[in-house]
Amino acid sequence: MWLRLEPLHAVVYFAPEPIAAYREVGLRGYWMGYFASRSAAMGAVSAAVVDATFYNFAPRLVHRAIPDAWTFASPERVLSARVAGAGAALARIVATPAGDLPPGTARALDLLRTAVEDLDCAGRPLAAAHAALPVPDHPVQALWHLATVLREHRGDGHVAMLVGAELTGCQAHVMHVAAGATDRPTLQSARGWEDPEWDGAEQALVDRGWIDAGGQLTPAGRAARDRIEADTDRLASAPWQRLGPARTAELASLLAPWVAAVRASDTIPPSNPMALPVDGPAPVDPAI
Repeated sequence: MWLRLEPLHAVVYFAPEPIAAYREVGLRGYWMGYFASRSAAMGAVSAAVVDATFYNFAPRLVHRAIPDAWTFASPERVLSARVAGAGAALARIVATPAGDLPPGTARALDLLRTAVEDLDCAGRPLAAAHAALPVPDHPVQALWHLATVLREHRGDGHVAMLVGAELTGCQAHVMHVAAGATDRPTLQSARGWEDPEWDGAEQALVDRGWIDAGGQLTPAGRAARDRIEADTDRLASAPWQRLGPARTAELASLLAPWVAAVRASDTIPPSNPMALPVDGPAPVDPAI
């Protein structure tokens, strides 16, 4: 389901429509738009709160944007721009020239609403903040919003597992690169870590026995990463347990055309910080 939901959510980071919408409400530069728009559901929070909840960014990158962003636009205006921009981008990508959406969109929305119904967000600040927002009336905006709630729910759980494994945000990225999920230049530049910080994180993981001198995962590191990923999946399973296997598989099938359209649009670059696969055919096997 991550392979179904993450591409739909991720258009907000790469498509031109959201970036233009942030500019129109007064935000300055890509990173101000990013940090303000993703945190706006929590209100006009401080840089420390954004740093803590987002977890994996170099703090200096956050502090360049927050709290200055709130002097240019209120959280309410930023949220409005975000959902409008994301909805416009996704509609442009998936709708036919006549404006028709993929078959089964109404059913997909019903299933997504059921998946997020009474979602337990205890200890998950980003998920809780987004789940408390009203679901937009427009079907594409609604689908993007519901996908975002589920995405942040999984992400908050993943951060909990990383913290439990005593990994810093930078060390988590080093592990990601060591596993071959993405490359250092892409991830390091996208998260703002400087070379001495990245090298220090690498050395800490070498000392821990989780990566070797060549930057590859050791057997102990691989086992640790597998545990983190398995626990992340377990903590993210409640929505799909609520739907059950048959309806989860149905939702995965209904979202497949949306994912295929996002892939075909080349909106998300092949090298991306989420390590989201965008090459080749969209996955068709529904997974719970």
